[in-house]
Amino acid sequence: MLMKTMEQLKEICKDVRGDIIRMTAEAGSGHPGGSLSAVELMTALYFNVMNHRPYEVKWADRDRFILSKGHACPVVYSVMARTNYFPEVELLSLRKCGSRLQGHPSCKALDALEVSGGSLGQGLSVANGLALAGKLNKQDFRIYCLMGDGELQEGQIWEAAMTSAHYKLDNICAIVDYNNLQIDGEVEDVMGIAPLAQKWQAFNWHTIEIDGHNLNQILDAYGEASMTKGKPTVIIAKTIKGKGVSFMENVAGWHGKSPSKAEMEQALTEIYDRGCGQ
Repeated sequence: MLMKTMEQLKEICKDVRGDIIRMTAEAGSGHPGGSLSAVELMTALYFNVMNHRPYEVKWADRDRFILSKGHACPVVYSVMARTNYFPEVELLSLRKCGSRLQGHPSCKALDALEVSGGSLGQGLSVANGLALAGKLNKQDFRIYCLMGDGELQEGQIWEAAMTSAHYKLDNICAIVDYNNLQIDGEVEDVMGIAPLAQKWQAFNWHTIEIDGHNLNQILDAYGEASMTKGKPTVIIAKTIKGKGVSFMENVAGWHGKSPSKAEMEQALTEIYDRGCGQ
């Protein structure tokens, strides 16, 4: 797969945002807010970072991606379609009966996915298992795991974080989509997680803090993670929920609400007029 230029990545981000809006509007349900906040993180990962083969989905040496915050699957489906895992036209089948693109990722429906998801808090544990298997089998693939900030309120995340550090799983790169909103409101009001970087550091993780919409910072962080040895890496990406759509940005109500046809049209106009990334 050819690496994309910065300008190409920015254009892809627009298209991915457009996909998310069209998919959730067509479905009449879904989670646009936390999908839009992760667009740059996922676009950079799938197009310029991960070693993967869309035409050989079970290639043994592929890098693995785990979507721990499974409700944000629209962003992952979009980047998968745009890297040729399946036809882009299939995106509009999101959440429909018989579709491979379920409302939470199902590896039984779409075998290109590493694992099914939906129950929050479990992804990093799965990543640990894959990372340990890679070490035992002397393979050098990497595992990327995207988590939500509200998801970090789950105790299993911190048990998994201890395990990653204990076994020195430097083939793991965790990514926190830190948009500070969850379904019930602001993360710090529901169950505070700050100071977040210091927590991960205390668990003996290499910790990188970035602007999660700045493609240069994102690519640099992924590169730094790949060069870090002896401990796992977490990228804490400060993002905006609903990024790219004015009436969705920083509004908790768009966590799990689909846009109407009129809202879709307004959102698409804004996405392609305003652009995204830096």
